[in-house]
Amino acid sequence: MTGWSVTRCRLSPAQVAGVLALAEAAEAADGVMPLSEHALLHLRYDAAGPGPDPAAPAAPADPGSPGPDQDVVLTADGEVAGYAHLDPDAPTRELSGELVIDPGRRRQGLGLALVRELIAGAGGHEIRLWAHGDLPAAARLARAAGFERFRALWQMRRSLRDPPEAPRFPAGQVLRTFRPGRDEQEWLDLNARAFARHPEQGAWTRHDLELREREPWFDPAGFFIAERDGAMTGFHWTKAPGPADAPGVLGEVYVVGVDPGARGTGLGRALTLAGLRYLRDRGLAEAMLYVDEDNVPAIRMYQALGFTRWRTDAMYRQRMS
Repeated sequence: MTGWSVTRCRLSPAQVAGVLALAEAAEAADGVMPLSEHALLHLRYDAAGPGPDPAAPAAPADPGSPGPDQDVVLTADGEVAGYAHLDPDAPTRELSGELVIDPGRRRQGLGLALVRELIAGAGGHEIRLWAHGDLPAAARLARAAGFERFRALWQMRRSLRDPPEAPRFPAGQVLRTFRPGRDEQEWLDLNARAFARHPEQGAWTRHDLELREREPWFDPAGFFIAERDGAMTGFHWTKAPGPADAPGVLGEVYVVGVDPGARGTGLGRALTLAGLRYLRDRGLAEAMLYVDEDNVPAIRMYQALGFTRWRTDAMYRQRMS
């Protein structure tokens, strides 16, 4: 390696392609995708977009805001050798993100250089970084950069070979499926209530939802809505990212949410079972989900439904003096 440089920029289509190829190479080497779905959607749909209209009036500046999404590219010998994405969390004014280094260029200080560039561009806001798979190399980089582990996300799995039990919905609850073009705003309102204390899910916007509606895996038939008296009370959005007979394809309990007023009624369990039976009927042999390590009630429910812990993603934050 003759030299490298780090740039914070809006990505070109060629850079997007290079970053996606880099992520695939890292997944092949480590056995886990280094970037989240959110970052991958950003790369595929937003990162190389046209950008703001220079003739449009500027929005008023918020001195406390962490700013828009940031893409940071590390180039070595003319090739994309590293990438980091930061996503502002408006309610907490923190920046959360993730990074990846070319497997063939690791242990050369490139990861630390990327993290330092992120810190320099954060304007004093705290940075939190995901380490997918919680690999030892990520833990070493975190320590070297002055970060500490403070959050963990479990991936849990269960077989679908035996049919899940039939769901039993509380009295008055009616199950239907999502209606694209009609249900978006009511669902976003319910999602915000259900995940008011969740740092990622609760902050979803219309844009976040519409990006996923554009994905090839999106299937309204697997997006279940519970209603009472015509109002949404809960949902289970399932995900099947590929043909059921393709190697390694897992059904996913993508997100389950229940209105705070309907908690403790068994609605969440019933919605989960309805989605699991749908995934099995599609021919999928296994299902997975993500849950925060400290969400003990949810973990207990999933364990009772046959899920076991498979792997862990960790989040690190700066040690603030």
